[in-house]
This record gives sequence, C-alpha cells and structure tokens, in this order.
Amino acid sequence: MNDIHVFNHYAMATQFQIRIAGEEKSYAAQAALEAFAMADQLELFLSRFRANSEISQIAQLTPGETLRLSEPVFACLDLAQRMERATNGAFSVSATALKTQPEKPRWSLIRERFAIRCDAGRLEFDLGAIGKGFALDRMAEMCREWECPRFLLVAGGSSILAGHAPAGTPGWSCGLGDDHSPERYWLQNISLSGSGLAVKGAHIIDPRTGDPAALRSRVWALADSAAESDALSTACMILSETAIREVVYRNAGWLAFLCEDERWRAIGARVLPPTA
Repeated sequence: MNDIHVFNHYAMATQFQIRIAGEEKSYAAQAALEAFAMADQLELFLSRFRANSEISQIAQLTPGETLRLSEPVFACLDLAQRMERATNGAFSVSATALKTQPEKPRWSLIRERFAIRCDAGRLEFDLGAIGKGFALDRMAEMCREWECPRFLLVAGGSSILAGHAPAGTPGWSCGLGDDHSPERYWLQNISLSGSGLAVKGAHIIDPRTGDPAALRSRVWALADSAAESDALSTACMILSETAIREVVYRNAGWLAFLCEDERWRAIGARVLPPTA
C-alpha cells in the first residue's frame, strides 16, 4: 500500500496540509485530525492576537515580574532564544517590539520554574517566524505516535517538514517556490522553509536596527526541525552573504538557498539530493 492521502486544515491564519503515505485512508485521517488538533491547541497558546493567550499575558509583564508558562510555550521560547544566539541576533521574536519601543525588550527564562521574567521593556513577542514551524514539529510527533512515519507536513506553502519517504522513493519531492518550481529536491526527515517579501511586503524587521529587511526578496533554508528552518530563513533575509556562511557552517545540518540570476544557490556543508 503506497497511496498518499491528503488532508487540509486552517489554523494560525494559514492553510496546513498533511500528506500521509502507506496507510489505510481512514486510519491516516484519524492521525491527521489529531495532528490538526495539536495545531489548534498551540494557536491558543502562541497567538499574540488572542487576548488570553500566554503570549498576550507575557506582554502585560512589567520589569521584574514573572509568569509561569505551559510546556509548549516554554519550549518554543527556549528554542527562539537558541536561534537568536545561533544567528547572531538576526532572528528574534521581539523584533517587532522596536516599532513601539526605542530598544528591544530583555527577558530571561527561569528553567527550574518553567517561567519567564521580564527584565526590561515590554515583551511584545511575535512568533510568526517560528510558531508555524514549531507547530509542524509537534504535529510530526503526533503522526509518529500514530505510527504514520511517512508524512509531509506543510504550513502556508512556505514551511515544509518531511518524515520518512513514501515506499520505493528517495524522498518527498519539494520545490523552492511552489509545486511547479524547477528547483526541486528529495526531502526525508528534514525541514525546508522560505521567507520573502512578495506576500506581506517589507514586514521582516532587523532586530539589531529596527529597520525593514532590504538585502534580498526571497530565501529558503533547510534544517533538521521546522522551527529551526523557519527561524533560519527569516535570519537569512537580514544577514549578509558572508554572515550567512558563518552561521550555516557552524551548524552542519543547515543550508541556505539564495537566488542569483533567477537560479537558487545553496550555501552550507550539507548536500541535498535534487530530483533531476
């Protein structure tokens, strides 16, 4: 059995899709429903547009105050901090706070208490550049719990997480762009994410300066997890090519794709097999 079953769901202001291969359709549908329920639950925790979400509660903290967090919010913010360090500050969930504050707010995670402390400023977080990827990672865990390891998860067309390959194939065929892109690669147990200006315009803020990103119009990034590839693709919209090289070569599993003369060029030590 090598049919690929496709399921769609709207969450986090975007379209999620799950493709499951090698399973009976009704069983795959149950697994997909559980994974989509996970995305819905995470939206309740992570959305800054929901007044009662933990991200909205965090924004109400004053310097010195703390808030105990749920496991997913703590895990997402912990990863966000690590990605900020790994990208030399080019990725930050508090970048948009520079629209309303003169300096980026400062915060700390208190690991032994599963809490966050506001150190300075107002913690106006926007998890748009990591939240969907984090949701895909948790949805992938759900698919594996249901023993459906051959999956492809997509959020909004720009965040892709591949599990095991469908039987008899080298991976899931994915393009840098859309399903008709000539730049296609086989993906297996890896994530690919894109960032750009075409849909939302100059919405990506350089957290180091507060200015809109202006170096390039589109990038793609590859990493082991969807949250990492989402954050990395955002950082690559901001970093110079020299800085991108420094970042990706420090992390052997990462790749960045930059567009040059209408062709994509990979930067990094990892080799990704093309489909042709």
